[in-house]
Amino acid sequence: MSTFKLISTSGDQTIEVAQGKRLIVGRAATSDVPIYDPTISRQHAEVTLANGGVKVKDLGSSNGTFVNGAKVTDTVAAAGDVVTFGKVAFRVREVTPPSAQPAVDAQASTFGTSPPPGSTIVRNVSVEAAAIKAVVEDAKEGKGKPPTDSHVKVGGESAEERQAKKLSLLLDISKELSKQQEVDKLLEKVVDITFQVMNVDRVSILMVEGEGADLVPRISKNRLGEFGGQHRVPQSIARRAVTERLAILTDNAATDERFKGKSILMQSVRSAMCVPLLASSGKVIGIIYVDNLTATNSFNDEDLEFLIAFSGIAAVAIENGQLTDRITREAVVLSNFQRYFAPNLVKQIAEQKESIKLGGEKKPVVIFFSDIRGFTSMSETMAPNEIADLLTGYFTEMVGIVFAHGGTLDKFMGDAIMALWGAPIQTDGDADKAMQTALDMMKTLGEMNKKWAEQGRRQVNIGIGINYGEVFAGNIGSDQRLEYTVIGDAVNVASRLCGKAGPGEIIISEPMYKQLKKKPKVEATEPLALKNKAQPVPAYRVKL
Repeated sequence: MSTFKLISTSGDQTIEVAQGKRLIVGRAATSDVPIYDPTISRQHAEVTLANGGVKVKDLGSSNGTFVNGAKVTDTVAAAGDVVTFGKVAFRVREVTPPSAQPAVDAQASTFGTSPPPGSTIVRNVSVEAAAIKAVVEDAKEGKGKPPTDSHVKVGGESAEERQAKKLSLLLDISKELSKQQEVDKLLEKVVDITFQVMNVDRVSILMVEGEGADLVPRISKNRLGEFGGQHRVPQSIARRAVTERLAILTDNAATDERFKGKSILMQSVRSAMCVPLLASSGKVIGIIYVDNLTATNSFNDEDLEFLIAFSGIAAVAIENGQLTDRITREAVVLSNFQRYFAPNLVKQIAEQKESIKLGGEKKPVVIFFSDIRGFTSMSETMAPNEIADLLTGYFTEMVGIVFAHGGTLDKFMGDAIMALWGAPIQTDGDADKAMQTALDMMKTLGEMNKKWAEQGRRQVNIGIGINYGEVFAGNIGSDQRLEYTVIGDAVNVASRLCGKAGPGEIIISEPMYKQLKKKPKVEATEPLALKNKAQPVPAYRVKL
């Protein structure tokens, strides 16, 4: 069975989960894993080793335990998952026993037992930790004078001194990258540092993006500081590095049959190195590519080992930057939308990057209006605090019903409620959910009126109108303040159906009725003559 670790996203704490050992995570000093954070309970959660991951059990904590953002009571977190105790996050990392690590041959080739003479070296190495380990081991065993053909800008009188300086350089790089959290600026810093520490002509970073896991160029520079485009990176090399998870060193790509391609020939690529950027889960999130355009036999094994170690540090920084971006984006979504969407929809919206952009799209939705009948005249005889108490109690119950059926609260308009189904996220049975909301509202309001009557308070009646049709749905505002709404003729029809509904009545349009899978008993009304409609609109009154 593999073993696992929980490593805090800040990198300052690690939880070793051993076979047969039960660990209590909590704020108490007597906890097996003490975490001194105000969001952590004294005995917050229990973690044990499970088949395929780490079993996480919440111990009735005040602020909850989460796996990938979802609150849990007892579950198994797999490698790559993020476990959050209160507000302290840890990532699950699988630890492969040393005996299971594959042996690495410095001259091994994926395509044979040895590379073609004078052509290409392709090394199949673990780019997570093997290179850094190799640097340390080389420092211990290094003999004689340091090599003079390496492109790493590190000097030294001996191999030991050179290796020590490389380790110190990698540590400085790690500290420097940790200062930057914004991904775009971080990628630029990675490129700039590459030029500072290695003699190369060009550096490019491509990131894996989208559902198709496409390699998308993010930044490319030459040693003069000029930016380049996608043509800078030979795709035959980049694709092999990603798909086979290889660190590639080629000393004459243009003559190598395995990297034949127009991009290589057109760019006269001679020596190149390409290393995958691996996330903590082991997933490839991108590549870093460097090359020299003139000299063959330019890069050597030491250069490749150093680039692997450097890419490991860069990948951690980039992953942390992406996590920061996601948390920031989700915070914006939550702050703007949690008042309007059902909690399960808020989570889905926050996870969808495209959902918070300005603009929108045309889509079919269910539009729901409810309105208190005679509220204006009623409020004229009520004190302001009495009106506020009545509306607060009424809205709390009604909005709760909307959310319970997966609806979106679009807005309050005085004493009216506008809600949606099918926007921003469509689900199966949206029309039936809206219909059930209307029925539940009428039932709940009857119970509220009975209670208010016993208290000597005023009673209220509502009318409801529901329509189905195509609207423009989207976010209006700025990145910091968004308002989600729908616009279109279907909205106007729903509002006017509500206006036609008497106290205790639900009126639905013909398109809405056709969408219902579970149709209630209805009676056809006289086609309704609605403002701005040339023809009367067929409608149905729901029998309660």
